[in-house]
Amino acid sequence: MSPPVAPPPASQGRAEHYSYSVYADPAMAQQFEQARFGGPIGSLLAETQERVLIEFADAGPGCRVVDVGTGTGRAAIALAARGADVVGLDASREMLKVAEARAAEKRVAVAFEVGDAHHLPLEDRSADVAVSLRVLMHTPDWRQCIGELCRVARSRVVLDYPALASAATIQVVGRRLGRLAGRNVEAYRVFRHAAIERELASHGFAVRGVHRQFVLPIAFHKLIGSRAATERIEGSLARVGLLRLLGSPVTLVADRCASS
Repeated sequence: MSPPVAPPPASQGRAEHYSYSVYADPAMAQQFEQARFGGPIGSLLAETQERVLIEFADAGPGCRVVDVGTGTGRAAIALAARGADVVGLDASREMLKVAEARAAEKRVAVAFEVGDAHHLPLEDRSADVAVSLRVLMHTPDWRQCIGELCRVARSRVVLDYPALASAATIQVVGRRLGRLAGRNVEAYRVFRHAAIERELASHGFAVRGVHRQFVLPIAFHKLIGSRAATERIEGSLARVGLLRLLGSPVTLVADRCASS
C-alpha cells in the first residue's frame, strides 16, 4: 500500500464531538474490548463480525486493506492474520495503543496510524479494500466518511450501520430523551438502507451483499446472557422473515462499478 500522506488537522472543528472525546479516554480504550465483546453474546458478536468481514472483504495474501476507525484493531488483525497487507487508522491514540498490544500478542503485523475518517491520509485508490465498522453510526459527517472510503478503495468497501427499521431506533430515541433530561449519554445515528446505497452509488459503488445480525436488541441478549437462547430466539425470528425486515446491525459490501 502507498505510504500515508500528511492529513489535515484531525479535528477539523470536530474535536469536541463525543466520537472523538469519548474514545480519546484511556479508560474507555482499555474497557472497550470487554464491554463490547465480553461474555457469551460478545463472543457471538465477535465471531459473526469476523466471519462476515472475511467473506465480504475477500482479502487474501497481498491484498491491500485499510481499516478506518480500527479502534482496538479487531478487524485489522483478523484480515492481517489471513495474509492481507493492512493499515489500521483511528483518531484515538489510546485505542491504537490497545490495538498495537493486541496485534503483538497475536503476532500479527498491522501498520497502525492516527487518521481521521473524514480526511484519510491515503492516496486515491491506494487500497484494494476499505473497511469501516461501527464508525458511521457515530461520526459527525457520515457522507464525507463514505466518500473517503470510496476514494481510497480501488475495488471494494465493507461497512456497517444500525438500521432505522430495527429496535436500534427505539434505543436512539431513548438516548435522545435522556440527553434532553440531562443524562450523560450520546445518541448514535440509525440509517435507511436506501440512503447508504445512494451515497455509495454517487461514488461509483454498487452494493452486492448484505448481512443482518439480530432482530432483538443486543442489550436484550446480553441481559439474558445465554448464547444458546439467543441463537434459538433469533433463529426462530429469522425463519418467519423478521431478520430480513428488521435485522440490525447491517453489514454490507459494495464493489466499484466498471465504469467508475
